[in-house]
Amino acid sequence: MMIPVELQVIGSALRAIAEEMGAVLVRSAFSSNIKERRDCSTALFDARGRMVVQAEHIPVHLGAMPEAVAAVIAHDPAPDEVWALNDPYTGGTHLPDITLVSRTALGFAVSRAHHADVGGVEPASLPAFSTELSEEGIVIPPTRLDDDLVDWIAASSRSPDERRGDLRAQLAAHRLAEARTNELVARRGRERVEAATDELYAYAERRVRASLAALPDGRYEAEDVIEAVDGDLPIHASVTIAGDEVAIDFTGTAPQHRGNLNCPLAVTRSACFFVVRMLTEPDIPASGGAFEPVAVTAPKGSLVNARPPAAVVAGNTETSSRITDVVLAAFGGAVDVPAQGAGTMSNTTLGTDAWTYYETIGGGQGAGPTGAGPSAVHVAMSNALNTPVEALELAYPLRVERYALRLGSGGEGLHRGGDGVVREIRALAPCRLSVLGDRRRHAPRGAHGGADGARGRTLVNGVEIPGKDTRPLDEGDVVRTETPGGGGWGPLRG
Repeated sequence: MMIPVELQVIGSALRAIAEEMGAVLVRSAFSSNIKERRDCSTALFDARGRMVVQAEHIPVHLGAMPEAVAAVIAHDPAPDEVWALNDPYTGGTHLPDITLVSRTALGFAVSRAHHADVGGVEPASLPAFSTELSEEGIVIPPTRLDDDLVDWIAASSRSPDERRGDLRAQLAAHRLAEARTNELVARRGRERVEAATDELYAYAERRVRASLAALPDGRYEAEDVIEAVDGDLPIHASVTIAGDEVAIDFTGTAPQHRGNLNCPLAVTRSACFFVVRMLTEPDIPASGGAFEPVAVTAPKGSLVNARPPAAVVAGNTETSSRITDVVLAAFGGAVDVPAQGAGTMSNTTLGTDAWTYYETIGGGQGAGPTGAGPSAVHVAMSNALNTPVEALELAYPLRVERYALRLGSGGEGLHRGGDGVVREIRALAPCRLSVLGDRRRHAPRGAHGGADGARGRTLVNGVEIPGKDTRPLDEGDVVRTETPGGGGWGPLRG
C-alpha cells in the first residue's frame, strides 16, 4: 500500500520531468514558433502506453498523444531508439506537428512540436485551399529517427537549418527525460515508482468518475457550424451521461470535406477530453486516467473522423475549436457553462522559399456565471503565446504596426465577454500570406441573455479578405487581423 505522502512526492517528481522536458525544448529551439510561442507539448507514458503525466501545454497536442504512442509501440521500438511521426492518421494532429517518442526506464517520453515549415504548396505548410494531405507537407508514418530521416525533413523544409535545430531541441528533451527517469528509479526504486504511476492514473480516473456521477443523467445535444470556403458545415454532438461515464457521439455531423477542415478522430477525442476535464476536475494532475470514463464515437468519413488522404491542416486548429464549442454547449444541458469564446486560432502565415513565419492570435474568452471573460487570450484548444514584437521583427522582414486590444468586441451582459486583439503586420519584402480563421460569418454566442461577441476580420491594405485565403503580398502591404470577442453572460441590468 502506497502512503499518500510518498505518492505525492513521486507524482511531483514525474510532473517535474515532463515540465523540464518542455523547458529544455523551448530554451533550445531555433524557431520563434517554439521558443517564443511555445507551440509544443511534452508527456511521460508508462510501459503499457498509458499517459501518466503531461505538462500543461497545448490541449490539442496532448489528448492525441496516446494514439501516437500506440502507433510507435506497434513497431516494438528498441530502448535506444527515437521514433518520429506526423501522420494525422496514425496518431498525429496536422503535419507541422512532429512527434518524437523514445523509451525511458519507466515507459516512454513524448514530445510534440509545431515546426514552422514541413514542405507543402505554401510557406509554413498551412495552405488555405489544400484538398489532399500531400499538399500540406511531408507525411511521416512512425519511423525510426536517424540521420537520413533528419536530412529528409530538413531538405523538405523551406528553413532546413531551423528544422535541424528544432529537431535537436526535441531530442535534447528526450535525453533529459531518460536521465531524469533513471535518477528517479535509482532514488525511489522501480517497484515503488511503477506503483505510483498506476495509482496516479487510477486517481485521475476516480476523480473524474466522481464528478461525472454528480451530474444529472441524460442525453444532451447541440449543433454549430464551421465556416468552409463554400458554405457552412454542421457539427452535431450528443452527450449521454450515465452514472460515472459519458459518451459523446457526433452522428449528424457533415461528411468529410474537400477542403482542409477535416479532423482525424484523435483530434476530435482531444477536444472532447479537454471539455470533460475542464468541467469536472480541471485542477487534478493531468493524466490519461481522466479520459477513461469518456467514450467518443463519430461516423467514419465524417468531418470529425476523416479518412485519408483528406487534408486536415485547419481541422487541427479551427474544427477542433468548434468541436469544443459544440460539446460544451451540449454539456450546458447538465451544468453551467460559459458563453462561447473566440472559437478560432486566427492562423496567420507569411513566408517565401527562404523563410516562414507562423502565428496563432488570441481572442476574447466567453463570460461565465462567475465573472467576465478574459481578453486577448488563446482559448479552447490552443494554449500558445503570441510572438513578441521584438522577436518577430528581429527574425523576419516584417514590422508590427499595431498590437492592441480590440476594445468593445466582447459581448455585453451581466458579465461581459473578453475583448479580442488587433494585430497589424507590414511586409518589408514580397512574400506569401495564408490565413485560416473562423467566426467570420457567425459570431461567438452569448449565454443566458448575454450579447454575442464581435466576429473576426482579416484585412489587407484596409480591404477585408475571406477568413480562409492565400495570396501574394508586395513590399509595404499591411495585414490587419481583428480576432473575435467572447460572448457575454446574462442580461444587462436596467
